[in-house]
Amino acid sequence: MASQQRDVINFSALEREVQVALESDRRHQRENAAKVRAVEQRVATYEEFRGLVLSSHLKPLERKDREGSTRKQPWNTAVNNK
Repeated sequence: MASQQRDVINFSALEREVQVALESDRRHQRENAAKVRAVEQRVATYEEFRGLVLSSHLKPLERKDREGSTRKQPWNTAVNNK
């Protein structure tokens, strides 16, 4: 009976583990690409290099997000609560 317990696969736990591994791999690839770009740009200091790597998850604004367009969500909700 104990061997039957070990043979059961918990698919939800396996799915979570795969998702965590995939996200970790995406982060590693994104940060590594940022490191290569920073070296190619010949950044002057380590702080600049580190800043580029830490901000690698940010995406550029789209044309519709720029100044003059209407915003559906305010960027600073603490100010608008007054």
